[in-house]
Amino acid sequence: MKWYPWLSAPYRQWVGQQIAGRGHHALLLHSLPGNGQEALIYGISRWLMCQQRQGEKSCGECHSCRLMLAGNHPDWYMLAAEKGKSSIGVELVRQQIEKLYSHAQLGGAKVVWLPHAELLTDAAANALLKTLEEPPEKTYFLLDCYQPTSLLATLRSRCFYWHLACPDTALSLQWLQRQVQAEPISMLAALKLSEGAPLAAERLLQPERWAIRAAMCGALSTALHSSDLLSLLAQLNHDDAAERSQWLSSLVLDALKWQQGAGEFAVNQDQLPLVQQLAQIATTPVLLESAKQLSHCRHQLLTVVGVNRELLLTELLLNWETALSTGAVSTSSSLNT
Repeated sequence: MKWYPWLSAPYRQWVGQQIAGRGHHALLLHSLPGNGQEALIYGISRWLMCQQRQGEKSCGECHSCRLMLAGNHPDWYMLAAEKGKSSIGVELVRQQIEKLYSHAQLGGAKVVWLPHAELLTDAAANALLKTLEEPPEKTYFLLDCYQPTSLLATLRSRCFYWHLACPDTALSLQWLQRQVQAEPISMLAALKLSEGAPLAAERLLQPERWAIRAAMCGALSTALHSSDLLSLLAQLNHDDAAERSQWLSSLVLDALKWQQGAGEFAVNQDQLPLVQQLAQIATTPVLLESAKQLSHCRHQLLTVVGVNRELLLTELLLNWETALSTGAVSTSSSLNT
């Protein structure tokens, strides 16, 4: 698995605690998507499994390391949702726990990686509690999640919570320059749109993806000029509508910043003419209400199973169009509930 330079310091910190005897058997790693947490957990797992550790490093040569590199170590388990399911159920957890009470096949550590721990059902989380509190010998749990507050408090209390912060902007930009061909201003915009997560920014900067965002920005400019916001539906109504609505929301928030004389803090630095256009056309109350409705729309897209995406987006755009033309905000929309 690829390693990233911003992971070295947290890796040394965690391994150093284990070497000093102050480590915890259960780690809850909180990170943004696209920050490389999978690589960090893999690196920690390799060190825990290694039979001939070299200080803070795994040797890379022992039988355990070779199995980890091949991806088929018998004592390294990944507890994830089954294909086609959106949650981790109690039976899957019980099956995993049963395996942990068997002797390690290589005689060393046993490691359970639980990606997206927030997918645990309450019953599954409760089934895991006792084992987390009193694990079998040399057994470690590595949980990663994006929303730790969605986990049961009793589960969080049995883990060592660790927030993996995004690297500073300068380091992220240096790394991005080695990965993609893009203008510096585009790299900065992509990084800000990704909340500072470098891998997410790299994915956004891929030519096909970046072109989709550019097309949406162009369509918004045209729609503002013609007062036909509904024409944006063709740009928004896709499987990734939640992300596209986030792009739109960031432009609205940038327009608010521009109106307040804080344009230097805009996220979309590569789209400042569009930000200025939006700031000139829309009043501050309209922009504030639009930002609120966009946020609620995105939340529904992400959380409501079977939501009518086209209807939801159509209502959003019609409300926005009306607000821009009249200067008044609607308070009766379902997007306000």
